Amino acid sequence: MPDRHDTSAPRRWHSLREYDALRAVLQTGTTAEAARRLGLSQSAVSRSISNLEARQSVTLFTREAGRLQPTQEAVRLNLRLDPLFEALSRIDGPEENVQETLRLIAPPSYAHRFLVEQIGTFLKANRSFFVSLEVASSDDLAREIIADRFDLGLIGTELTRADLKQVPFRQSSAVCVMAAGHPLAGRSVVTPADLDGQDLIALAARHARRGQLERVLARAGATPRIVAEVTTSFAAADLAGAGLGLSVVNPFPLHLYRSRDLAFVPFDSPIRYRTHFVISSRRPLPRIARAFIRHLRLHTPTDPYSRQVERTEDRD
Repeated sequence: MPDRHDTSAPRRWHSLREYDALRAVLQTGTTAEAARRLGLSQSAVSRSISNLEARQSVTLFTREAGRLQPTQEAVRLNLRLDPLFEALSRIDGPEENVQETLRLIAPPSYAHRFLVEQIGTFLKANRSFFVSLEVASSDDLAREIIADRFDLGLIGTELTRADLKQVPFRQSSAVCVMAAGHPLAGRSVVTPADLDGQDLIALAARHARRGQLERVLARAGATPRIVAEVTTSFAAADLAGAGLGLSVVNPFPLHLYRSRDLAFVPFDSPIRYRTHFVISSRRPLPRIARAFIRHLRLHTPTDPYSRQVERTEDRD
């Protein structure tokens, strides 16, 4: 065991100042902004990061376009530090007097029914929490989280932004949704060829899923009659329920709310959907956001057309 008074022995003890510097740089993206936040000099912050890297034997940040980009090692270390800083926060003041706020953002297909119900059960179980929900498009969701106006998003499309991280939540296969009396409603499965000549409610042309469906139909030689275009699966289901035709949609979370008045039939195609949590790759995930993610994983009802993706570390 090394002598703690031996200055030649490698340094192993923990430094809250270094950990504070790490979290401040993660949140701000620069040592200058982190220094202002901590009331230190920029050199002191840089030195703390260098010392931490030396002790951990890892690189914590790389520089891109004038900003410090966290490495996976930095993200993992920060995740391990969360319980420590939460404990310090409880020591500094009575937690019950502080109302934590979750800033949540999602497109209409997730927000209007699914998230509203989940927020209700979440807040009943956590009386000290507060949730602010914004309904927005997928593009707006990405911009708002990058700008630090929201902590957590839920989305059904793939994003390719360096500032964002997507954490898989659920995976599903395409279904055809239609009124119970539709000629195809009794099928065990609907094939692309079955849609030839059928009245189809399609997603708007700007959606990537519209192009994917058109390619599947073209390979099958099927040409449906497009009678309407919509931007959400709930709107497609409403029109299908009114007898205007059928639609190919992501069944999650639609099936949870419309299974009693509509027919859902598996669509035999390679179309797959994945629902993701969206978080910033630059900032630590707030405790309340982690709690809400756990709540959704534990309390989302099952359905026959989607499954939960096996849980991984939320900030891995």
